[in-house]
Amino acid sequence: MAATEAIVDERDSDPIPLSALQHAVYCLRQAALIHLERVWAENRFTAEGQIVHATANLPANLRTRGVRRVTALVLASRRLGIGGVADLVEFRKTSEGERPFPVEFKRGKPKLHRADEVQLCAQALCLEEMFDCLVPEGALYYAETKRRVAVPLDVELRAITEETIGRLREVFSSATTPPPIWRAERCRACSLVELCRPRAMAQPVSQWRRHMVNLMLSEEMS
Repeated sequence: MAATEAIVDERDSDPIPLSALQHAVYCLRQAALIHLERVWAENRFTAEGQIVHATANLPANLRTRGVRRVTALVLASRRLGIGGVADLVEFRKTSEGERPFPVEFKRGKPKLHRADEVQLCAQALCLEEMFDCLVPEGALYYAETKRRVAVPLDVELRAITEETIGRLREVFSSATTPPPIWRAERCRACSLVELCRPRAMAQPVSQWRRHMVNLMLSEEMS
């Protein structure tokens, strides 16, 4: 069964939080610890993120220079089984009426991975379903650089986003947290590193394979 079909089959279950998709791209285990096991810990990065989102979390509907700007807009997609709250959605006038343009606020600066882009794309997919329109572009605003980064919501990014939804749905459905994988550049910045203990708990792939082979051999001999 294709990933999208599997998601549709689960559309009546609890929606996947939009924020969980960003966690899942960064680390699937982190997403499971936060959203499945309800484990959380703060560090400097998460605290700064809370500050950045403080204003966007207050609902407002304002019009500036002909653009309607809505903060804390509740989003949902029944087709994909996802939901959450957008930091900011600008409704821009076009010849066909207003077109939504999502803007996600982030601390820090643009990153090498695509976690932020996936979260933004998921918001756009919700907006397309809610307003029955195409959302071809959005933006990420980074507090450190104080600049917006335009994000084309192309076919590749949409595919990555739906694949991430499918993988996360499988984790939630199985209620199984993935094993830890030590990735120094990400683990050291993660607020859950002391709870996750990736270096202590992770085992080399070769060791895991030997364990599984030995287990299967022992079962055949019994």
